[in-house]
Amino acid sequence: MAEHGHAGGQGTGHRHGHRYGRGHGHRHGHGHGVSAEADRRYLTGALALITGFMAVEVVIGFAARSLALISDAGHMLTDAVAIVFALIAMRIAARPPQGGFTYGLKRAEIVSAQLNGITLLLLAAWFVFEGVRRLIAPPDVEGLYVVVTGLAGIVVNLAATWLLSRADRSGLNVEGAYQHILNDLFAFVATTVAGAVVWLTGWTRADAVAALVTAALMLKAGWGLVRDAGRIFMEAAPVGMSPAEVGTRTAALEHVVEVHDLHIWEVTSGYAALSAHILVTPGADCHTVRLAAERMFHDTYGIEHVTLQVDHAPPGLLTIGDAAPHCAAPHGPAHLGPPRHDGAAATPSAGHVEAGD
Repeated sequence: MAEHGHAGGQGTGHRHGHRYGRGHGHRHGHGHGVSAEADRRYLTGALALITGFMAVEVVIGFAARSLALISDAGHMLTDAVAIVFALIAMRIAARPPQGGFTYGLKRAEIVSAQLNGITLLLLAAWFVFEGVRRLIAPPDVEGLYVVVTGLAGIVVNLAATWLLSRADRSGLNVEGAYQHILNDLFAFVATTVAGAVVWLTGWTRADAVAALVTAALMLKAGWGLVRDAGRIFMEAAPVGMSPAEVGTRTAALEHVVEVHDLHIWEVTSGYAALSAHILVTPGADCHTVRLAAERMFHDTYGIEHVTLQVDHAPPGLLTIGDAAPHCAAPHGPAHLGPPRHDGAAATPSAGHVEAGD
C-alpha cells in the first residue's frame, strides 16, 4: 500500500496532496502579502526615477571627470537593468504550468537574480581596476559638481529604495533589484563625501577611494545574489533547514520504521518542496502517518509542497541484524525509527545510518 501526498492521483491508489498553507511568509504566486500588480507598480516607479537621474549623472560625471560619479551612473545602469529583469521575470513566472514545465516558469525569477549578481560582480571588477589606476595617477576632479550630484543621487535613491521596500522582497528576484538600489544609495553617500573632500582639500584621490568603496559594496551584494541563486539551481535545501534534522524528526513519528530518499529543495525562493519514502510498521495506517508527516513539515518547517510514498516495512527490515536496505538504490542517508515496543529493533543501530547509492 503506497500513498503519495497530492490530491489528484487517479485510479492508481496514489494520493497526491498539495497543501498551500498560509502564515509562513512563503510566496510563490498565490497572492500572499503584497499583490504582484502592486509589486510591478513599485518597480516601475523606481525604474523611472533611476533612469532619469542616470542620464543626468553620466553627463555631469564626464564634465567633472569624476570616476565616482561615473561608477555611480554605471551602478544605476545595473539598477535599471535589474528592475527590467525583475519585471520580465515576474510576468514569466506567473504563467501556469504547461507542457514539460510542470512547475511552470517560476525559476525565471532566479535567473533574473543570478544575472543581477553577475552584472554587479563584473562591474565591480572594472571599478576596482579603474579605481586603482586613478589612485596611482589621479586626474583633476570638480569636487563641487560631485557634491551636488551626489546629494541629488541620495534623494533619488532614497525614493527608489522606499518604493522597492514596499514590494514583496521574499523572493530573490525583487530582493536582487532592492539590493542593487540599496547599494547604490550607499555608493552615493561615499561619492558625496569624496566630492566634499576634493572640493575642500583638493585631495583628488578621494574620488578613486569612493569608487573602490562602491566596488566593494557591489562585490558583497553580487556575491550574495550569485550564491543564493546558485543554491536554488543546484537544488540545495533552503538556507537554515537541515535535511538530517527533518529526517530524524520524521523517523521519530509514531509507527515510522525508516525514512529514506528524502529530498528537500526550492523551486524558487520561498517555495520549498519535499519528497521522501516512509516505511511504517505492518498494520499501521499509512494514511494517518502520511497526514502526521505532512502536518509536521508544514507547521514546523513551512514546507507546503510535499510528495510522500508511504509503505509497510517488509518483515526483513524489522529483523535484528538485517540491515539490508528496502530500496535497491536509495539516495542519501536512511533515518531509522526508535526501537519497537515489542522488543525488536528496527535495525541494529537506531537513529541515522548512511545507505549507499
